[in-house]
Amino acid sequence: MGRETVCVVGAGSSGLTVTKNLLQRGFAVDAYEQAEEVGGNWNFGGPTSRVYASTYAISSKPFTQYPDFPMADELPDFPHHSQLLDYLRAYARHFELGPHLHFGHRVTRAEPAGSPASGWDVTVVPPGGGEVTRRYDALVAANGHNWHPKRPRHPGRFAGEILHSADYKSADVLRGKRVLVVGAGNTGCDIAVEGALNADRTFHSSRRGYWYVPKFIAGIPADQVGDLLLALRLPLRLRQWAIAAVLRSAVGDLTRYGLPRPDHRPLETHAIINSQLVYHLGHGSITPKPDVARFDGHRVVFTDGSVEEVDLVLYATGYLVRFDFLDRAHLNWRDGRPHLYQHIFTPRHDSLAVAGLIQTDSGQFAVAHWQAVAIAELLRARRERPAVARWFLARAAARLDSRWTAGARYANSTRHWFEVAHQHYLRGLERTIAELRSAR
Repeated sequence: MGRETVCVVGAGSSGLTVTKNLLQRGFAVDAYEQAEEVGGNWNFGGPTSRVYASTYAISSKPFTQYPDFPMADELPDFPHHSQLLDYLRAYARHFELGPHLHFGHRVTRAEPAGSPASGWDVTVVPPGGGEVTRRYDALVAANGHNWHPKRPRHPGRFAGEILHSADYKSADVLRGKRVLVVGAGNTGCDIAVEGALNADRTFHSSRRGYWYVPKFIAGIPADQVGDLLLALRLPLRLRQWAIAAVLRSAVGDLTRYGLPRPDHRPLETHAIINSQLVYHLGHGSITPKPDVARFDGHRVVFTDGSVEEVDLVLYATGYLVRFDFLDRAHLNWRDGRPHLYQHIFTPRHDSLAVAGLIQTDSGQFAVAHWQAVAIAELLRARRERPAVARWFLARAAARLDSRWTAGARYANSTRHWFEVAHQHYLRGLERTIAELRSAR
């Protein structure tokens, strides 16, 4: 009997580690990537990349790197996107993934081949065009979730230019313009800072108050400070109090800069990691604004009644999850999103898994590695101990709505659907891996 075959969709940070871990456990793997090389979101200029010229990691090196492939000592605490792409290329070379990676291949459809044991028929468009359908024993979707833009609608008509951050590549589009950046996530704050340095005027619209975390606290990367608080296993309320106290000391009273006071505790929204936004607010080179009420030609009317003349509206309003090659029923889709155990496993198929569908308070690569190990162990249990795989998925079916946020109550929004606290989530993955190995 030949090795079981697995199709991996995507060769970004998640697809690469899934490919590596499956190969190490004896599977035959084809990873299809529509770009011309590895990297996914970190492949600047690639078809699904949403990074811009000035993008740096917002997680520090120890939490960004894969656990079995350390980053070079000479890299900075927060690497540039080009350095992260070089790192992913080196990872693929080191683990000899090249023969299993198929670039310029776009997966258009994946369907169950018949009975549950028959696998998946995967249709791919290769670089030369046409369609090719191949059969695989299992399928892993690692196509990312930060590529399909979420575009808000506001009343009225805007006569200037509208751009989504998905299409923003450099500050060139800001120069000589009066710019409104809508959205207070990490990308929106980054672009507002670029506007402060390049645009004629920069307005920054946010619907609510947030906690802004500097990249360094007392000279230490902020995520390492946060990890220490998690490692101490302090009660949630005590951790929230400690974080709020540190941020008040490091950043100060946000209302002094014209920002609304946060309407929630720390750890109840995804962290905004930015050391420069408050600096530019304090110098008047960014003007904070509330939500947009309506457009009127080049005029933007805000919910506080103020009006500004604007040339460019740049939406940094996030992304929607899409798996265009899969029928949503396979991913247990409801309420606008897939409901998966640990954001990975669907009770509908023991031969289907998703990698990378998380938003973590730490680096993505390390967490994706342990997701990949869990996926490989499920597929190995399916092959060698089918009863264990069935037992695991039956139990998972009752836990689809488990939150992995260490008790924190995140907002119920598209931005926070897949939020995880990395230590809590990794302990859950550790249990999953142990359970799937238990009967070996």
